Amino acid sequence: MLRTTGAAALLAAAALTAHAHFVFVVPDSKDPARAVVVFSEDLEVDENVSMDKVSGLKLTCRDGAGKDTAVGHKTGKHELTATVPGTGPRVVFGSVHYGVLQKGDAKPYLLAYHPKAIIGAVPADKVVIGDKVLPVELVPVASGSDVRFRFLAAGKPVADAEVTVLKPDGGKTKTKTNTDGLTEAFAEKGRYGAWARTVVAGAGELGGKKYDETRHYATLVTEYQK
Repeated sequence: MLRTTGAAALLAAAALTAHAHFVFVVPDSKDPARAVVVFSEDLEVDENVSMDKVSGLKLTCRDGAGKDTAVGHKTGKHELTATVPGTGPRVVFGSVHYGVLQKGDAKPYLLAYHPKAIIGAVPADKVVIGDKVLPVELVPVASGSDVRFRFLAAGKPVADAEVTVLKPDGGKTKTKTNTDGLTEAFAEKGRYGAWARTVVAGAGELGGKKYDETRHYATLVTEYQK
């Protein structure tokens, strides 16, 4: 009995850890050809988590001309180190299926992460990757001297979605999107992180485990200096 209870507790803890952590692509501020992929609550490496379940992340780099190039990475114990091809403004993006999870008697679900990072001053018409590649994504939108974040699912703005914004000063804000899928405006200059979720109903199977829905998490890392 004790062994069964212990195993259940470990599984529950693993599910909670996955749910509270997100995959972020964090560009190196000093080396534009390097980025670190973290599985964390913020943009820092979390040395308490393993990268095993996110090491299959497939990354792509899109340059200012719209050309896509595969991004290679090396798996470390607590982070992935990616080599970003090209120069100038670029967008790095990708997707990974974390696995099938279930909490108690709730529906089993597939957990999927879709990280994106913007390097340099990417033109506004190039920051949207599109739903043929990313089922969900966050897009920075200049608003005067401020920045907002638009949440897209299946290529369309999502209203009344909760977006968590990691601000340059280290603070964290939860905000809801309006009818255009936009968050409130933020005035601080510097590096932002953000994440948002949508749930898509539909049965499937991964690794021999069945699920009834998919929880898609979009993350974004971007610098705002306007």
